Amino acid sequence: MHPEEHLAAIVESSSDAIVSKDLSGIILTWNAGAERVYGYCAEEVIGRPMRILLPPNRATEEDDILQQLRRGSRVDHFETTRIRKDGKEIWVSLTISPIRQSGGTVIGASHVARDISERKQFEIQLRQTQRLESLGVLAGGIAHDFNNLLTGILGNASIATEMLPASNPVQAYLRDVVSAGQRLSDLTHQLLAYAGRGNPSTSALNLSELVREISPLIQTSIPKNVQLRLQLHDCLPMIEADPSQIQQIVMNLIINAAEAIPASEAGSVLVTSGTQPVDDSYVRSLSLSPDLERGEYVFLEVHDTGVGMDAETQTRIFDPFFTTKVKGRGLGLAAVLGIIQSHKGSIKVYSQPGTGTTFKVLLPALASENVKHNSVREDLRGRGVILVIDDEDVVRRVAKAALEMYGYSVIGAEDGEQGVRIFEQRPNDVDLVVLDLVMPKWSGEETFRHLRIIRPDVVVVLSSGYSDSEAQGRFTGKGLAGFIHKPYTAAQLGEVVKRALRPQTADD
Repeated sequence: MHPEEHLAAIVESSSDAIVSKDLSGIILTWNAGAERVYGYCAEEVIGRPMRILLPPNRATEEDDILQQLRRGSRVDHFETTRIRKDGKEIWVSLTISPIRQSGGTVIGASHVARDISERKQFEIQLRQTQRLESLGVLAGGIAHDFNNLLTGILGNASIATEMLPASNPVQAYLRDVVSAGQRLSDLTHQLLAYAGRGNPSTSALNLSELVREISPLIQTSIPKNVQLRLQLHDCLPMIEADPSQIQQIVMNLIINAAEAIPASEAGSVLVTSGTQPVDDSYVRSLSLSPDLERGEYVFLEVHDTGVGMDAETQTRIFDPFFTTKVKGRGLGLAAVLGIIQSHKGSIKVYSQPGTGTTFKVLLPALASENVKHNSVREDLRGRGVILVIDDEDVVRRVAKAALEMYGYSVIGAEDGEQGVRIFEQRPNDVDLVVLDLVMPKWSGEETFRHLRIIRPDVVVVLSSGYSDSEAQGRFTGKGLAGFIHKPYTAAQLGEVVKRALRPQTADD
């Protein structure tokens, strides 16, 4: 083969785009690699200016390059973007060299372009992941310090509450301190969730069933102009997850979606579920989870018909305390991300201004052999009288309905003082007390002390929005029979009550 033919064959077989042009930027030659990179065949571009490849925001870039070439300078490994024939914007690395006559005069240029879009996407993912990891470390450290401070605040406030007479006017201020402290405790739990340092209590659950169970509550929480629609797969694989944390994800995403729809417009939020195989190609499309394990996942998609988001907003939505609302609440999507990652899952976002937004949550599916098939509700059936002491009427009603479903008789009390009076009247009839931690009049600790005076062996399950360790820390060594974290499902309450009563009902 003639040397010139050999060189031509090398150029034509290259996977890089190799193009020649004159000093006005007119394309003279175009190899097969250029067709693969840019999408145009040679007949479509030869004789046309290289400017046809430039995106609008880089319109002057070709003129700058041509000026350098006329001066005899090279352009080495210049990373920029170009527009393919199909309109897709790609990242390229350009090396452009002047072509000279035998006398040294520059008469044109060789243009070599390599598509580096995949590498750039990976770099963007890596930077996003590293940034969120750094924020997670910061959030975890703040939460740790907050919890130490809260222990002092809430502990001293509760001690002062017990030392002062109930009629003392300072009691009202102390209750405000406790209430504010509890709200701050909730915030620290969100910080820990974002930092991936939560301690989820997992069980096998069906995501579609969970969404159906809480959808009536969600419907009451979204504006009247928004329709909530469910298209849930009936035969999903189970997932290993903390039900209360998954509820938090679902409610947060749906309420956010509803609030993205202007109050003056009718809109809808569509919630769908299904399965998603995750392979190498799919993982590359995930900007937040480059190390996600391959396999089968259960997905939950929440799509709204709202205002949508631009690209800049999408890069910040998972930052702690970032909000597009007039008044944001807590950590929002940052906490959602932390919970998903602590469950070894991922989340994708699809949005453009004016076209709405879709969030897709991915959670690992449990292999069928790892799922225990039993009649959970039958296992939770029992008998006995349960006294529920809680100042929230909705909590008492939920607990009553759940426990009566499992065969128990339930008595409700709206505060500790009333609960103690009821217990005093029939101390041997009550088999178990579900006791709220923070209440007006008497705290959970004070109520517990009065119950133990009446009957030292009373069986008490503590209920609180605090974490297990924080709440039970106040009752260390006092003989609690169990703890349940709010919010809880009927099955979770049934499990805790059944476990606490088991020694007393061994002959059931």
